[in-house]
Amino acid sequence: MRLTWLFILALLASSTINLTAQSTGTITGSVKNSATQEALVGATVRIEGTKLGGFTNTKGEFTIKNIPPKSYTIVVSSVGYKTKSLFNTVITSGNVVSLTVELEPTFTESKEIVVEATTFGKRSETPLSVQSLTTEEIRSNPGGNFDISRAIQALPGVGGATGGAGFRNDITIRGGGPSENVYYLDGIEIPQINHFATQGSAGGPAGILNVAFIEDVNLSSSSFGSGYDNALSSVIAVKQKNGNNERLQGNIRVSGTETALTFDGPLSDNTTFIASARRSYLDLLFQALDLPIRPNYWDFQFKTTTKLDEKTTLSVLGVGAIDDFRFAAPKQSTPEKEYAFRTAPIVNQWNYTIGASLRRAIGNGQLFVSLSRNMFDNTLDKFADGKNDDESARVFKLTSWEIENKFRAEYSLITSELKFKTGVQGQLVRYTNTTFNKFSPVLPAVQFESDLRFGRYGAYADMASSALNNRLQFTAGVRFDGNTFTTTGNEFWRTLSPRASMTFVVDSAWSINATAGRYFKMPQYTILGYRDSTNALVNQGVAYIGTNHAVIGVEYVPDPSIRITAEAFYKTYDNYPVSNVDGVSLANKGITFGAIGNEPVTSDGKGRAYGMELFFQKKLTENWFTTVSYTLLFSEFTSRFSPDVYVPSAWDFRHLVSGIVGYKLGDGWELGGKFRFAGGSPYTPYDTAQSRLQYLTTGNGVFDNTRLNSLRLGPFRQLDIRVDKKWSFQSWSLDIFIDVQNLLGATQPAVPGYTFTRTEDNAGWASTDGQPVRIDGANATPVLIENGSRLVQPTLGIIIEF
Repeated sequence: MRLTWLFILALLASSTINLTAQSTGTITGSVKNSATQEALVGATVRIEGTKLGGFTNTKGEFTIKNIPPKSYTIVVSSVGYKTKSLFNTVITSGNVVSLTVELEPTFTESKEIVVEATTFGKRSETPLSVQSLTTEEIRSNPGGNFDISRAIQALPGVGGATGGAGFRNDITIRGGGPSENVYYLDGIEIPQINHFATQGSAGGPAGILNVAFIEDVNLSSSSFGSGYDNALSSVIAVKQKNGNNERLQGNIRVSGTETALTFDGPLSDNTTFIASARRSYLDLLFQALDLPIRPNYWDFQFKTTTKLDEKTTLSVLGVGAIDDFRFAAPKQSTPEKEYAFRTAPIVNQWNYTIGASLRRAIGNGQLFVSLSRNMFDNTLDKFADGKNDDESARVFKLTSWEIENKFRAEYSLITSELKFKTGVQGQLVRYTNTTFNKFSPVLPAVQFESDLRFGRYGAYADMASSALNNRLQFTAGVRFDGNTFTTTGNEFWRTLSPRASMTFVVDSAWSINATAGRYFKMPQYTILGYRDSTNALVNQGVAYIGTNHAVIGVEYVPDPSIRITAEAFYKTYDNYPVSNVDGVSLANKGITFGAIGNEPVTSDGKGRAYGMELFFQKKLTENWFTTVSYTLLFSEFTSRFSPDVYVPSAWDFRHLVSGIVGYKLGDGWELGGKFRFAGGSPYTPYDTAQSRLQYLTTGNGVFDNTRLNSLRLGPFRQLDIRVDKKWSFQSWSLDIFIDVQNLLGATQPAVPGYTFTRTEDNAGWASTDGQPVRIDGANATPVLIENGSRLVQPTLGIIIEF
């Protein structure tokens, strides 16, 4: 370790050498009307703090060349539209920066208050509970490993598996589980955004999306637009870049865990592309560290954008992943390694989403039409006592497909009086599941096969208007959803979900916001496809999960680069699936490898989550930026053992604190730090009798759910830092970075693991009578393995743009 740090310090010291003359960079892009997507001619684009700038041509396009490499604020304006500032736009000599800027029409009368447009993600349909991240904020996030999910975890109200998520990317928002979030990529839903995903949820240890594609990410934790279905806790909308139209270019990123290669450029006069591939070598790293796990993954991504005419744009996108999670016997065995070897399943997955969308300006509005297909192939295997691939020792197998073919059509209109949007959605779904589950040495295994094919549909509309000379702004919307599978699926009035929001603009800086709404989510396919021993679909009568949101807040934006918010929120849940096997609401599940929901359930669970958030954000100006947030959070759900008593959920962190600060030192040097704190998350103690009985069969302890979440872990805290040094050469650039996660070596808490005591030489299980340990564990000695980690994770990486 000391040699590693000496090497890093020597490398940084050498960075003071001026290898070659500095070159310049280029910005290119287009400016559009956000309502119609039509090109804006003559819009002004200027680089703040310089004399550089330009105007858009007859196609709404612009190019600015000979820009000295550094970070800038780009200001875009046009008569009749709100001015927009793009902070922390990084210029290098390696890649042309391609921007697509949408300006919002003002329709302003002389007495109205005009608020400058910002990059905070706020829109009329989501006037509060919304945060925005740019590509550079994700790319430079300390400890983030270029991962969207890890960057989002630093926003207010966002926790992870244990408040700080540990090594996984589970996102829990305002007390809701990771299965309650939905993800959209350029308006097309993408069900899987993580490698080694938990089926029925959305988390995993590493993200799929390449940050080189991203223009910005908007997180809405309430006040969801009516066009989004299945969201209970959040909508995470990712906007991708278009490929540049100047030249073919690329970048390569190499770090301690992966290599990624990206290219973009023009395909023709009216078509651009961007494409990437990434390969992990975590398996090689863990083998070198003599750890028993061997994760390996690939992912791929592409987007093409074609301007068919002045009013019509066609986009085609795709993202996919291949995951393989296996085990190997360590050279030097320890109880901790043996526990890991026996606990998690072998995972073999692949998934993809591919889609096309058409946007066409029609009068004062636009038509958006999309077609997409996504597929998730999941195979899980588990064997008793770590005897992998020994069929006689098999205790679990799941082979499953989730396939969705989707259609969406939406028309939006904007005038000086109101904004209006309406749309329809439809899906053809296929879900297959072949399961073998032996969870007890004395009971027969659960075995079944399902092959479901059904339809899903929905429709929605919303409108926004204003009064009192634009001081009072309000929106209202409604949607319904239905399906052809569940017993009451076609009774769409059961899912009628109204929502409304209101903003009172005190002055150009202060505003008061409020929202209320009801939202629904269809239960997971793993629930719908479960069959009992008679081959009956026992969960066909489940209801849509419902939630009610009420939020009130105040916002202060004294400058386009500064935002301060305070919000109070209250959520209730109904019809949450509760397991008939362990009596636990599925609201508490979703952060382990494998699948959730593959069991009989009833739709009688209830829940509530409430609290308040404080948030301060300063975009990059005067060479520094920061975000600071605090969340007070309570999350409680009922269970089969206490149907009328609300018990703290697994996401009841009570306190969440996060802070990020970054500073541009000049001469290509950048410093960043991130701190996160979360109160101890609840967990359930083990049932000692059942754990002893089942451990050798399943490799896991059994929780005593009559004492659900009666214990708490210690608090999570972590400090991450990152240092970058960038060079710009003739037509290429180099970025060398050091990222250190958990710099102070703080303990990252985790639920203890249940296992049996090993012999002194760790060759087998120790017994109380000198005989081999019996299958029911009667002569074994149980022990709890502490899973908390104090690992400090330094990473050295390079990014080359060419």
